[in-house]
Amino acid sequence: MTTIAAVLWDLDGTLVDTEPLWMAAQHELAAEFGKVWTQQDGLNLVGHSLLDSGAYIKQRLQLSMEPTEIVDYLVSRMATAMRTHLDWRPGARELIESVVGSGTPQALVTMSYLPLAAPVLDVIGDFKAVVTGDTVTHGKPHPEPYLRAAAQLGVDPSECVAIEDSPAGATSAEAAGCHVVVVPNYVAVAPSERRTLLTSLEGIGVHDLARFSGLVTP
Repeated sequence: MTTIAAVLWDLDGTLVDTEPLWMAAQHELAAEFGKVWTQQDGLNLVGHSLLDSGAYIKQRLQLSMEPTEIVDYLVSRMATAMRTHLDWRPGARELIESVVGSGTPQALVTMSYLPLAAPVLDVIGDFKAVVTGDTVTHGKPHPEPYLRAAAQLGVDPSECVAIEDSPAGATSAEAAGCHVVVVPNYVAVAPSERRTLLTSLEGIGVHDLARFSGLVTP
């Protein structure tokens, strides 16, 4: 067995419960144009790239705005909301500290843009690499985000553990070769050979990640 080379973290719904904020911003946009946005519409976008989400919103609401303009609208409102309050997911910050204690590098791999990741990075300075949605050509579920994070860290993706909450994110990490620890939040995630599904990160430490993945800790 080899050791865990790195732990790669998703942000939205995994580190911080931002989905209610995203959905509120989407409802606000729809209301401005007299359109109806449903809970299911919001759930359909969980884990996907912002530009893909913008394209979906444009088509779903029949807006004249371009996907990039829709993304700018949502990012502006989200950045303001996240500067005010961060609702951390149970056990996430404690697991980060456990990984730090082991000396294992960590990366943030999120489809949120840098202005949305910044409030989290201001609180948690332990990420050795950061990949955001505005720095990749292909967003999740494409493997590029996780491949890029592993490359920034100089590690083999197959020796990394990714932590995710959505089908798109889990697919992205798995396609990159990572073992994936999944804590479903708003949408269900199907099991697979390289996924470990949990109900919470509470009580989970770096040695548990090693056990789930078949790797060992440093």
